[in-house]
Parts: sequence; C-alpha cells; structure tokens
Amino acid sequence: MGNSVCKGNTVFMDTTRIKSLQNSSTGVIKAGEHKIKSHLSTESQGLSCFTQDHSDQRDGREIVQGFLGQNKVMIFSVTSCQLSAQVKELFRSMKVSYCVLELDQREDRQEIQQALWELTEQRELPSVFVNRQHIGDWEKTSQAHREGRLQALLDMQEVNLSPDLYDYDLLVIGGGSGGLAAAKEAATYGKKVVVLDYVTPTPKGTTWGLGGTCVNVGCIPKKLMHQAAILGQAIRDSQRYGWELQEKVSHNWRNMRQAVQDHIGSLRFGYSKALRDSKVTYMNAYGEFVGPHQIKATNSKGKETFYTAATFIIATGERPRYLGIPGDKEYCITSDDLFSLPQSPGRTLVVGASYVALECAGFLAGLGLDISVMVRSILLRGFDQHMANKIGEHMEQHGVTFIRQFVPTKIERLEEGSPGKLKVTAKSTDGKETFEGEYNTVLLAVGRDACTRTIGLDTVGVKINVKTGKIPVNEEEQTNVPHIYAIGDVLEGKLELTPVAIQAGRLLARRLYAEHSTKCDYTNVPTTVFTPLEYGACGLSEEDSIQKYGEDNIEVYHSNFWPLEWTVPARDNNTCYAKIICHKQDSERVVGFHVLGPNAGEMTQGFAAAMKCGMTKEQLDNTIGIHPVCAEVFTTLSVTKRSGGDIAKGGC
Repeated sequence: MGNSVCKGNTVFMDTTRIKSLQNSSTGVIKAGEHKIKSHLSTESQGLSCFTQDHSDQRDGREIVQGFLGQNKVMIFSVTSCQLSAQVKELFRSMKVSYCVLELDQREDRQEIQQALWELTEQRELPSVFVNRQHIGDWEKTSQAHREGRLQALLDMQEVNLSPDLYDYDLLVIGGGSGGLAAAKEAATYGKKVVVLDYVTPTPKGTTWGLGGTCVNVGCIPKKLMHQAAILGQAIRDSQRYGWELQEKVSHNWRNMRQAVQDHIGSLRFGYSKALRDSKVTYMNAYGEFVGPHQIKATNSKGKETFYTAATFIIATGERPRYLGIPGDKEYCITSDDLFSLPQSPGRTLVVGASYVALECAGFLAGLGLDISVMVRSILLRGFDQHMANKIGEHMEQHGVTFIRQFVPTKIERLEEGSPGKLKVTAKSTDGKETFEGEYNTVLLAVGRDACTRTIGLDTVGVKINVKTGKIPVNEEEQTNVPHIYAIGDVLEGKLELTPVAIQAGRLLARRLYAEHSTKCDYTNVPTTVFTPLEYGACGLSEEDSIQKYGEDNIEVYHSNFWPLEWTVPARDNNTCYAKIICHKQDSERVVGFHVLGPNAGEMTQGFAAAMKCGMTKEQLDNTIGIHPVCAEVFTTLSVTKRSGGDIAKGGC
C-alpha cells in the first residue's frame, strides 16, 4: 500500500521508527517530524518508506505543511503520472534533490488533495513547491525553469529551518488595529513577537505614528469631527429649547484640530505602552520579504536590518487612491491629510461617492463650509441603494451640492495660500459636457489600494489579486504560502472594518498558539456610515437579499420615524427611516437590518447581536419597546414595502 518518500537517492526516516521499519513491512514516516538520512538507495535497495499512519489524526493541511517545512523541493504526485516523471527528471537534470509524495499510495489522499486545493487552487497533479512557494504543475514548473525563476528560488537560502533558531516566533507587518491585536494576543501565550510599522508620507508630507488608519486618519478623528458638526446643530436646536445665545457662535478649526490630535496622541501612547507591557517588540521600520522566513526592515534613515521569523502576519491595510490626472498629487488632499490640516479647508470639492467621501462632506458642511461632491455614478457602492439615495437626498436638503456623473480631468493652482485657490476641470461620464469650478480644497475619496505591492510578496510567492492587490486567503486567513497569514483590509472579499481586523487577528493568534479552533465570522457584521443622517446596517442589502433568495421569498418591513428630540425644533420630520428584510421561507428570519437616524450605530450594535442569534420578525413583534426612543420603531413595524402602504409617522 505504500511507496517510498525520497529526496534524490536518500530516504528520510523518523529516528524513532528506524528499528520498526527494518523489522516490519508497514513502517511509517509522519510529515513534519524530525528526520535523519539513511544512506540506502531506493532504487538499489528496494526499500519502501510508508507514510500511512492510522494513529495520526492530523488533517490534510497539517500534513502538507509538515512536508513543505521539511523539504526545499516538494512534489505531490501519483505513481502513474507521466508529467510527474518529467518534473522529477527536470530536477535530476539540475542536480537538485527533491521529496515526492505519491498520493495514490495513501489512505488520506482525499484530505491531502483538498488541502492542496485550498492552498493552491490547483486540482491537477503534479503540484510542485520550492522553498514553500507553490510553482504549479509540470507546465508552470517548466516555464519557471526556462525563465530562470526556478533556479532563483532554488538559490534562495532558507534560513534557520529549526523553529527555535528564528529571531521571532511571529513577525507582524503593520501596526494598525488588526496587527496590534494579533501581536498582543500571541504574546500572551509566551511567543516572541515583533511588529514592523512604517507610514509612507503622503504627497503633502503627512505622516503619523503607531495605530494605523483607524486611530490616526480614520474612524477616530472622523467620528470626533462628525460630533463637532452634531454639536453645531444642537446649538441651533437649543434656542427652541429656551437657550438664549448672547453672541454669534462660530467654529474654530484650529482648536478642533488640536483637540482631536491631542486625543489621537494619547491613544498612540496607550498602544505603545500596551506593546511594552505585553513584551512585544515594536520597530518603526518598513518591512519587506527577502526570503521565505526573512524580512528586511528599513527605518526612516534608510538603515536596513534583517530578521527571521517562523510565522508572518500581513496587516498593512490600505491607503487612499489618486486619480492619475494632472495636478492630483500636487494640489489635492485625501483623508490621510484632512484631519491634520492646520487651517480650515474652506470651500471644498469632495471627489467620490464612498462612505469616506460622504462622511467627510457631511461633517465639513456641518461645520458651516461650502461643500460640493462630484459623483461618477452611484452613492455608497456595495451598500443598500435605497438607503444610500436617502442619505444623498438629506445631504442635498442640508446644503451639500452634488455634481453627478462627472469626473475630474485636471487640477490647477490659481492662487497660493492657506488654503489657496484651485481650478477643477471635469468631464461628464458620457463625454458630452465640461465642468469648471474654483475651490480652496479638493479632497479625493475615490477608493483605497491595498499596501501589498512593495513588501516583497512576489519574492516569497504570496499570491495577490493582480488588479486590486488584495490577498486571497482561506477560512483561517492563511495565504497560499503556509506560514504567511493576512488580516484586515488587505484581504480579498472581506469587510474593510477595524473591528473585523481586530477579531480576525485575535482569533488567528489563538489558533496558532493556543490550540483554539474558532474562526472569524464575516457574516452579519454591523457597520455605521457617519453621514449627517447616520446609517446603520447589518446583514444583506435589499439588492443582495433579492439576488440570494429571490424577490418573492423576502418581505421588507419599513417605516419613517421622527426622533422626539427633533420635534421641538421642528426639523427633518419623517426623514429618519427603518427597515428590516426578512426571509419568508425561514420563519421570517431577519437577514437585513437598516436604519437612518441619530445614534444609528448604537441601535445597530444591539440588533446585530440578535441577528447572530437568528432574530425573526415575530420575535421583534413580541419585544416591548422602550419609549420614547428611536429603536422602538423596530418593535412596531407593520407596513410591507410591496404593499405600498403609508409609512409616515405622526404623534407619540
């Protein structure tokens, strides 16, 4: 039932099993165990080293990773495969020893093949690896040989193969929320951990410290400036509540900026202290793979240092995208620059329709600035479009100008200064119209690019999406290279949210070092868009629900509502909106939750927990609401969207 597992003419055997192998016809070699050389030729001596072991309950992934970790060249094959014979002959002609595992001789063939498929997305054999990097089948291996890539990989030295000789157990590239969470969690299990983090300055020269996007140029400063805008509205509302203002109230950008930056600084200090307390090494250096287990770290002065690690986590996140038109990097800013601007941006054009674009446009308008938003197509792509359009309508009613179906083609400076004056030239998406406008600031929010193209992933063979730079991973956040993992915004097809990265990082560390098995659940993840009319969502959009279940199999319950706090100042009557999407064939289980209104995030967080528990429409109906609060509306939803019934709310 077995076949020899050979590396050239040398058979590798487990030291603990040599005796039993010599005295028995059913010897066993287990992948991943320490092996020594027995100078017996498989051809001349006819010795077979069986790899079948019924007592070993490890799954296919562990077996595959064991072989990859022990062998520079690893071939997964079947005995009758002619292409495998050609691969072996190629390596023999190069005078390179190899290890081959003939899967048709193993009872766990299916498990190993499934693991290979998850790792490589290649179903056919042979499957060839060099230095843990997947080369491919015979054709791709032959091509790599012709192009010189195969020899380059063979020449690459694998450093410190013994785990106890690595500099670190875990090296994390990226000091954002996810990377820090994984690093600290791993350290709690006694692992030696290092975090490399370096922020490449923006074209405007903006940079920051530890903490990643969320803390420095994302969630935290965005929410604080959103709060500043809310307070402005509260001041206006207060007069209807009897507050008498003795003088004109104005907003001071510099004071707000300084207070926000002071808070961010305190958070960064806290992160640094937490790393020290956890005995995690932090280096302000740019990490780049130079070998399968080796990283080059370059600090701000250009000094290069090399480190090795057994395992790596890529948590490099994303950075804002530029338009690639004349003047964009010279004169425009992005969200990376906005929150630390020394002066008010003044009259601003926001380019883009992402949540970043609408959130920034919303709080800038709330601070009293003249704001326009240039939109190429739809608002909030990927979100429920019914809700997105309501957000746009509300923003327009509150003074934000939308320039729809136009894209900038050129940015020019008209006047120097702080902020100065810029001229924007744009064309309509159909190419028939031209737009020109003058602004103090142009803020680009047209998407973000994964920071994966310049960290040496090609050197170690980590696959990325060529178009987006995103990294495909399996359900355990493992890349196609077994000892390299990725979390956070760099992942392909996953939600780009800070709490998701944190959860994934912690759970990954527990699986790696504490024998846990829980994986990150990327379904029913709540989120909030902090536009002036806040939008909370969890689960499927209406469009995705229809696509998944069919329009006849879902029921949408919805209603407007008017927050009690808004009734006295008599503003935005019946602007707030709530809807749930139910799967009719599953006891009207709620598969989508959506709300527009104040404190939408606070509402959504609670209902998200209920959705994780399988919340149904009947359970909502049986829940007694808290009166008078906004979330109460979800306990009284009765009008379906398909009925066309009136959803306006009046009275208490």
